[in-house]
Amino acid sequence: MLLIRLAIRNAFRHRLRSFLTILGVMVAILAFGLLRTVIDAWYAGVEASSANRLVTRSSVSLMFSLPMAYKDKIRAVPGVTLVCQGNWFGGIYIDEKNFFANFAYEPQTLLDLYPEYVLDDPAQRSDFLRDRKGCLVGAKLAKRFGWKVGDNITLRGTIFPGDWVMTVRAIYRGARSGTDESQLFFHWAYLDETMRVNYPSRAGQVGFYMVGINDPNKAAEISRAVDAQFANSLAETLTETEKAFQMSFVSMSEAIILAIRLVSFVVVLIILAVSANTMAMSARERTGEYAVLKTLGFSARTVALLIAGEALVISLTGAGLGLVLILPCAEAFGTLMTDFFPVFAVSRETIMYGVVAGLAVGILSGIYPAIYAARVRIAVALRKVG
Repeated sequence: MLLIRLAIRNAFRHRLRSFLTILGVMVAILAFGLLRTVIDAWYAGVEASSANRLVTRSSVSLMFSLPMAYKDKIRAVPGVTLVCQGNWFGGIYIDEKNFFANFAYEPQTLLDLYPEYVLDDPAQRSDFLRDRKGCLVGAKLAKRFGWKVGDNITLRGTIFPGDWVMTVRAIYRGARSGTDESQLFFHWAYLDETMRVNYPSRAGQVGFYMVGINDPNKAAEISRAVDAQFANSLAETLTETEKAFQMSFVSMSEAIILAIRLVSFVVVLIILAVSANTMAMSARERTGEYAVLKTLGFSARTVALLIAGEALVISLTGAGLGLVLILPCAEAFGTLMTDFFPVFAVSRETIMYGVVAGLAVGILSGIYPAIYAARVRIAVALRKVG
């Protein structure tokens, strides 16, 4: 207990130096946590993917559509339980800066395939299913624009030209923290019927199929069976797990993600160097004190532990403050960057990494000063007094 009290008192003896070091550690751990959260946000779609869902799309590119006639053939494949046609709509609400993901889906199958989209009011579910011009929006998206159930909104089509008027019939929340609550879904029938009137050649075309399966262990087998049906056709398919589908988008930014990972560790290394320099300066300044402690009977091991304790007190104080600030800072950052990161939440792993980084900085920065204080001889140390 005496050593702990001495370590705490010595850690804050030079208040300005200690404050600046703690501030540096705090900022470093905060930056480290936010950068790790950015990486997690990039992989949010991958982590939220279900092992029971496959995606069937054109083998050439997502830009190419598939015939509606494929739906029944996919449904007939053994192991397939549900098939839902969908299209990326790409509509704009008022202005281009108001970006959010919007899709046309077959509504009943959508809700069956995605149980993580929770509708607390059963009446909203029935209203959404009944109204062909009704839409389902996430809670975060509704909050962003102040939408309420019953509001009429208009999306300006880009891929599908025209002004598309729809009514908010239901608002969903995520069953877990990683669920994207910033999307909008509307009836695929509304899209297809409008195309039949205005652009008949584009009617009956599907961007992709979401496929529900009964056994995740047979995902590869079912995927091959689906694609085999359309081999050598005019519209060959590529079927993969939802996770692999999401990873294909993440892989496009792999270089950026790697750079962010490296920067997050470089930040910790920099503050490690700063903290080590601070502790080395402190050890050199108090060389005479260590000699006196040894004269009074303190062993070299005890003196070394005292120095290491000082480094840990400073490092963990800064790390603790940084970790406390991560949650409010992440919430503020996530609000500003909602267009890019629909899901921006600090994970338990990030907090754990922050704690480990704080401990590592404290331990590593105290090793050399502790060894120096333990090895210095009393006679040599006393010569340096004054």
